[in-house]
Amino acid sequence: MNLKAERGAATRDRVLSIATRLFADRGYDDTSIEAVLQESGLSRGALYHHYAGKDALFEAVLEATESAIGAMIVEAVRGLSDPAAALEAGVLAWIRLAGDPVIKRVVLIDAPSVLGWERWRALEERYSFGMLKSALEATGAVPAEFLDLHAHMLLAAVNESALLVARGGGHDTAEAAVQEFLRRLLRTD
Repeated sequence: MNLKAERGAATRDRVLSIATRLFADRGYDDTSIEAVLQESGLSRGALYHHYAGKDALFEAVLEATESAIGAMIVEAVRGLSDPAAALEAGVLAWIRLAGDPVIKRVVLIDAPSVLGWERWRALEERYSFGMLKSALEATGAVPAEFLDLHAHMLLAAVNESALLVARGGGHDTAEAAVQEFLRRLLRTD
């Protein structure tokens, strides 16, 4: 990689880090491009060279966050050979992650309204829905003709559960109750 490309990548990473923190702390509506510019030291033109605007910057933050979530879930299921156990471990890992301030604000609260439902769902298809559907398919518990429907319904239950835990301020009792409910929901025997 040449020096110019390396500097560009470093600038994008720095801006993404700053924007992630600001979006998580303040939310999308209360985070201004001016705040990102001030903290990053970039000119407006330099920022817009990398991100077309606040929406594009938010979407980049969301993509990076979704990618990190996927990596953490993969790590949570590493070494599990039983597909049902892996599905359960992945879902429960997502519930634990939902309390993280970045995930809570960016993924669960702001993403659907900022991107619009259709764009948000398209991203979910690439990340969480895709992982969930593959894991559900691997269990063999759902007939192929119902796999998509079951995966959508399970994702809705899991995401709503994650919102309950995230909005509950990390109360251990709520998280434990949600985890027990999801364990029962996921039983494939």
